[in-house]
Amino acid sequence: MRLTRTSVYWHSFIHPIFQNRPLYLASTDQGLCRITWPTESLETLRTWVKKQIPDATLIESKKPLNAVIAQLEEYFAGNRESFTLPYDLFGTSFQTSVWNALAQIPYGETRSYSDIANTVGNPKAVRAVGTANGANPIPIVIPCHRVIGKSTALTGFRGGLKVKEELLQLEGFHDYTKKGHARFQF
Repeated sequence: MRLTRTSVYWHSFIHPIFQNRPLYLASTDQGLCRITWPTESLETLRTWVKKQIPDATLIESKKPLNAVIAQLEEYFAGNRESFTLPYDLFGTSFQTSVWNALAQIPYGETRSYSDIANTVGNPKAVRAVGTANGANPIPIVIPCHRVIGKSTALTGFRGGLKVKEELLQLEGFHDYTKKGHARFQF
């Protein structure tokens, strides 16, 4: 019997919003499976692939990611409000339900962790939603940055609160400070 191996194609994406530090993009033949944050390294991607897709071969190739790169460039230029890319998500059924709920948050809008918990039919799972949100494998495309605290406070974010703030501002939110906490006016 011959074992089949999955190819995971990767390439870097650099944008000034991330102080010109790379995001690493990865895709299987089925679709986009991972985007790292600028605080994460290529080794982060390698470790994730090894854990999530143990039989995969990691191949550096820009061509399979051209559509992802083009849509990210359009988003950062202010010319794209939603992504039309196939995904290949690796996670639990709960995580996947949260990520699908995140993907439904429209550009220019936010939801609270409680809102997402209600959307996935488990209103008491607010902390679990936060954990799944933090494990989102394709941030920006699945807009985990649009999830904020119930009080509209910015809360923990794997990509860093400054990045979350910049992504929200890119989408038209204006920040102000109240009692030393970053908040957004809607």
